[in-house]
Amino acid sequence: MYVFYNNKGIGDVLLIPLKSIDHAKFTYETYNDVVKIIDNETKEVIGYNLFQASSYFSTLENGKLKLDEQLLEELQGIFKKNDVEGTLDIDLSPKFIVGHVIDIAPHENADKLRVCQVDVGTEKLQIVCGAPNVDKDQKVVVAKIGAIMPSGLEIKPSNLRGVDSFGMICSQKELGLPNAPKEKGIYVLPQDTKTGKEFAV
Repeated sequence: MYVFYNNKGIGDVLLIPLKSIDHAKFTYETYNDVVKIIDNETKEVIGYNLFQASSYFSTLENGKLKLDEQLLEELQGIFKKNDVEGTLDIDLSPKFIVGHVIDIAPHENADKLRVCQVDVGTEKLQIVCGAPNVDKDQKVVVAKIGAIMPSGLEIKPSNLRGVDSFGMICSQKELGLPNAPKEKGIYVLPQDTKTGKEFAV
């Protein structure tokens, strides 16, 4: 997970996105320098904006910043100072993982879809995939539930034509990689890539 800071572009504000939304209906709650953003429909917290951000950190670089344990602990302290209601409870486990396709089967209700069983190191996930080049024994990039794609799409459990799917096997384009091929298809990694390793997006 990442937070974002662009002092020249948007000012001295640290953006902390937690979830994506596909509509513009949200409300704000302000706690001194912290603004909590809430989805009107689900009442979920979808993110926070921390104003005067540079005053809280000794160094704060522009760009995309990985939210690790140390930064989360600092933010929790900042939120406490600003009397923010609720806790900043964030799952920091990697959401983009190297997976190993251990089994693949045709979808009963869709010719172009296949049902994949994917080992991601700590668990096995069932993922429905429509890529023409997906195959058994491939090493692939898996976006797990809760992952936020570069496009802003949040990966959620889904049901595709009657089959449950828990994640997405990604293409280079979906991962926002430079020089991604225009042809449809998942990103197949070298066979010696370690299953369960985090994939940096």
